[in-house]
Amino acid sequence: MQKYSVLSLARNALTHHDGWEKAWRNPDLKPSYDAVVIGGGGHGLATAYYLAKQHGYKNIALIEAGWLGGGNTGRNTTIVRSNYLYPQSADFYDFSLKLFENLSQELNFNVMLRQAGLLTLLHSRHDLEVMRRNLNAMHMNGIDAEWLSPQQVAKMAPGINMSKTARYPIAGGILQKRGGVARHDGVAWGFARAADALGVDIVQMCSVTGFDIKKGEVVGVQTSKGQIKTNKVAIAVAGHSSVLAEMAGFRLPVSSMALQACVSEPLKPLFDAAIMSGTIGAYISQSDKGEMVMGGALDAYPSYAQRGNINNIEHAIAGVLEMFPNLSRVKLMRQWAGIVDIVHDSTPIIGHTPIKGMYINCGFGTGGFKATPAGGWTLAHTLATDQPHKLIQDFTLKRFETGAFIDEMGAAGISH
Repeated sequence: MQKYSVLSLARNALTHHDGWEKAWRNPDLKPSYDAVVIGGGGHGLATAYYLAKQHGYKNIALIEAGWLGGGNTGRNTTIVRSNYLYPQSADFYDFSLKLFENLSQELNFNVMLRQAGLLTLLHSRHDLEVMRRNLNAMHMNGIDAEWLSPQQVAKMAPGINMSKTARYPIAGGILQKRGGVARHDGVAWGFARAADALGVDIVQMCSVTGFDIKKGEVVGVQTSKGQIKTNKVAIAVAGHSSVLAEMAGFRLPVSSMALQACVSEPLKPLFDAAIMSGTIGAYISQSDKGEMVMGGALDAYPSYAQRGNINNIEHAIAGVLEMFPNLSRVKLMRQWAGIVDIVHDSTPIIGHTPIKGMYINCGFGTGGFKATPAGGWTLAHTLATDQPHKLIQDFTLKRFETGAFIDEMGAAGISH
């Protein structure tokens, strides 16, 4: 192991870390691969990693139009949870949460998972009635969740507005203790380093310009860095899924919309849990750096602009101040938007496409980060075996032919 003196560390700090080992290679694109993964976010990186680790693929390219984690992976609010209503959703997201719980050890990279809980606030008789039923369904699905009284909510979230004259008085809460947050770039970098160590060629600044398709089967990918011969392609590009589908000659039932978020200046620790309210239309958590991470609803129109509009961010901040009035003088530091793909039933699409040898992972809407490990695991399985993984048998495009939708938007009581 190489040792560094204080002087050598200082010298390297001023010389852009000369001599430091890179976390992953920067290889040239080869003319052919056994599989090509498109998308260098969490889901794409996880797919490439599990293809190599679980299925023994040795010749894999992961291509990314920008830089790793520069899309939705670096633009989300990092919440992880599995408190869903329908069994299919509960099984999938709890599998993902279990993978998250061991991910730092699996990747030998700290993803900074903090399972301080996910608290959903309840405000009305309607909330109480619906969420009691949902809580029972979660228990039947084997998901940990518990009921909190208003007093327990106040204890868990110091500073929360418990006034009975509030616009949205707090009537209780649902807590998933295993929920929480993780570090988005830690997840991306961990998967990237582990995939590279298994031989995956990670090629950044390489955009897809088209596909070579013969008799309904993919035989190659055209890129800005040259043509790749392959008969296995996995697409995991979040809000730009429909763009690549159009290149391949098929349509997806998704709409691309902006989801905004923002962070405040760092503060001393106030509360540990991530807190959200569907009624108020806002959510908040505190990062390890002390920033308040906040967000709300989608911009209600299709867009690829990664900035969003003032109306929705204003609504989200108003909701946060309804929950925590003592934050009214805190300064905002940054605001951004990610482009998410919205599906009619708020359930992802993972599996086969109309093109043989081409598979897709999309439709996670506003909550794709928490599904990162499971999304990669199941897409890798589907590509390697040409059969849907049992966890995603109901998540394929076939449901749009049969009408067997899984509408989680209203059912889970949480849109994220």
